[in-house]
Amino acid sequence: MIKRQWLDRGPCPKCGSSDANVNHQQGYSFCFSCQTRFGDNIVSMPKQETKPMNTTGTWGELSDRKISLDTAKKYSTKIKSEGAIVTHHLYGYFNEKGEQIAHKIRQTKDKRMWTEGDISDAVLFGQNIFSPKGKYITICEGEVDAMSAYELMGSKWPAISIKTGAGSALRDCKESFRYLDSFDNVVICFDMDKQGQEAAEQVAQLFAPNKARIVRLDHKDANEYLKMGQREAFNDCWWNAKPYTPAGIVNLKDIGMTLYEEDYCETCLYPWPKMNEKTYGMRTGELITFTSGAGMGKSSIMRELIHHFLRNTEDNIGIIALEEGIKNTAWNIMSVEASSRLYIKEIRDGYTQEQLQEFQDKTINSGRFFAFDHFGSIDNEEILARVRFMAQALDTKWICLDHLSILVSGQQDTDERKSIDILMTKLRSLVEQTGICLLLVSHLRRPSGDRGHEEGKEISLSHLRGSASIAHLSDSVIALERNQQDDDPIVSNTTTIRILKNRYTGDTGVATHLFYNKDTGRMTEIANPFEVGDNDGD
Repeated sequence: MIKRQWLDRGPCPKCGSSDANVNHQQGYSFCFSCQTRFGDNIVSMPKQETKPMNTTGTWGELSDRKISLDTAKKYSTKIKSEGAIVTHHLYGYFNEKGEQIAHKIRQTKDKRMWTEGDISDAVLFGQNIFSPKGKYITICEGEVDAMSAYELMGSKWPAISIKTGAGSALRDCKESFRYLDSFDNVVICFDMDKQGQEAAEQVAQLFAPNKARIVRLDHKDANEYLKMGQREAFNDCWWNAKPYTPAGIVNLKDIGMTLYEEDYCETCLYPWPKMNEKTYGMRTGELITFTSGAGMGKSSIMRELIHHFLRNTEDNIGIIALEEGIKNTAWNIMSVEASSRLYIKEIRDGYTQEQLQEFQDKTINSGRFFAFDHFGSIDNEEILARVRFMAQALDTKWICLDHLSILVSGQQDTDERKSIDILMTKLRSLVEQTGICLLLVSHLRRPSGDRGHEEGKEISLSHLRGSASIAHLSDSVIALERNQQDDDPIVSNTTTIRILKNRYTGDTGVATHLFYNKDTGRMTEIANPFEVGDNDGD
């Protein structure tokens, strides 16, 4: 009498299979679905002991699974019974010569399973009875499901099974690839749990485009349909299985009427009308990069936009300003409201406490404005976590990050371009995941030649500091140009807004001109103060 190694079986805590996790008498368990071993101090699965095929059975229907005698005989599956009760299934496994070399034994009462013989050299279950080069072949996740699918399809089309569960599906199918690939269509009918569907996609990728089809069932597996007598329902699922397509690839005709459904997207116009002529405003789900040399008005524009969001939306707003403290941030936003540079103590001393309180109530006391209390460089993952928290926990829709250069300046990686590539990719993903509008401030590299950005040099995408990923991953790139050295105070305080990239409309070029009023601290839109042809500095 052969001593069994397996005690009982039950659900797997990892993949969720209801019965694939088998308990061993030595104190561990092993899931045949996800190929995971559980137990104290377990490192790897030991090679199973090969046992001779001593157990014998008789021909009979698998009454507990509604499988007929004819099908059981065809698949070399026998039973053991106690009276009218089927107690065991014996699934026959064969080598490439057609010789039976093993069988798997399943105890019907508690689903315990073990193997006699060496299954490692066996072909797929059922492969020995179906000749290659047919029109269809169906691959199932278990022996019972293969026999069930065969009966449900009127015993017309071949149905076989992988050997040891979803976790080994890819390996099993690779070993029998030449046989499987000889069929015109490979239909994969695995269990409808996560593990089964992931395995189905892995197997489908083995084959040429349009050869593999994955069946999506309404019940757990094929045997469920057989036991419920739902032949027509199963065949509908089987025939409606579409050729496997990798995730993300769709036929546009399949979107149907959803084409006319508006994707949710909040739009907020810029406070400067001419900007909206080219951009149609700012939208949630966008990453907008503002760039310029030093002293061109990036921070002033960010203040204007944050104040604009507060006054023209009902959304929460966030700012991560890495070069100023939160008190400065608060005074800056209040200054826009007051049209006065309250961030300068000598100026705000000219206002009463009541006036200052009014400015405060209309801005930071709204409860909709969140800032990050930090100064200087910080680990990128911490910044990403703060942005994600603002978006998901605080429900902010518009977030300003000022600025990109300081984020990478404190990184140990000396390759600035690589650091920016990584960070931009993560920021882009974060925008996609959360649906926020992220306003990102980025600096420019030093230009070649005698003329610098502080002298009004025209900016192009190639001037972005660090990496081309800034342009590639941004929906819009907006450049600020100003000749700070000009003797004319109108010219030296006028910022030209040039759109370098505009994914939404494709409209680029000079959008408008903003004049910085030193008395009010505000940036207001003005007519072009430059003569035609002078804007490039020639």
